Amino acid sequence: MCGLEANDNRGLVALSSGNHGQAVALAARELGLPAVVVMAEGSAPVKIGAVRDYGAEVVTEGVTLANREQVAAEVAIARGLRLVHPHDDRQVIAGQATAAYELVGQLRGLGVEAPLVLVPLGGGGLLSGTLIALRRWLPRARVVGVEPEAGNDGLLSLQSGTRITLPETPRTVADGAATLRLGALCWEIIRTDVDRIVTASDQEIARACWWLWSRCKLVIEPTGALGVAAALSGAGSLDSLGLAGDPDGPDDVVCILSGGNCLPRQIADLVEGVTR
Repeated sequence: MCGLEANDNRGLVALSSGNHGQAVALAARELGLPAVVVMAEGSAPVKIGAVRDYGAEVVTEGVTLANREQVAAEVAIARGLRLVHPHDDRQVIAGQATAAYELVGQLRGLGVEAPLVLVPLGGGGLLSGTLIALRRWLPRARVVGVEPEAGNDGLLSLQSGTRITLPETPRTVADGAATLRLGALCWEIIRTDVDRIVTASDQEIARACWWLWSRCKLVIEPTGALGVAAALSGAGSLDSLGLAGDPDGPDDVVCILSGGNCLPRQIADLVEGVTR
């Protein structure tokens, strides 16, 4: 992991809403390195607790979604740590591409060559990695990023051709995708390779979470359910995505699920209005 090729044995610092922080904390523990994870005040307690359980120090005081990158950079300098960015890092993007690489093997085993793949989109690391893997090993796949309606910086960026920064932190139940802008490295991949970016409302995300929990028996957090939200709401249909009319497909829809950091009570509160 990060820097060991160059005998870089510094500790690690990361900024995260939860998933990336847990990964860095666990990796650091396995390598015998200290780790600090910068998380916004008000982050989900279950995510903070999981990061700490993996052995990392969590810094939240005075941290917001808008300034956490700056705080992490300052901590890295002050303590002599290596910063591991959650998405704007080539090695992290390559690591996230392994999910799609595994997907390629499964789809080929089923004889599926031209699926429609829906991917949660926040900073863009997972979508970038998915695009890299699928463009190489399953080039007929159509790849669509799905972001929360309140955090549509990716959609706006694709429409304008320029990386857009939102004026304020998005308010959405999909906290893992509440980003102000796509990563610079991610944008260069997404802008040329993605087929479409769509959005899902909080209510659509809530319905998707309930469907995943109640029908599929899968513990998925709101951010991880973005792809399913688009598929169930119709945003993931071929017509609305402008992908219809292709005689070669896609006939199969795949949703990448990313993240299960939530408590039953949180899901109960989230889905209360959609289960009546």
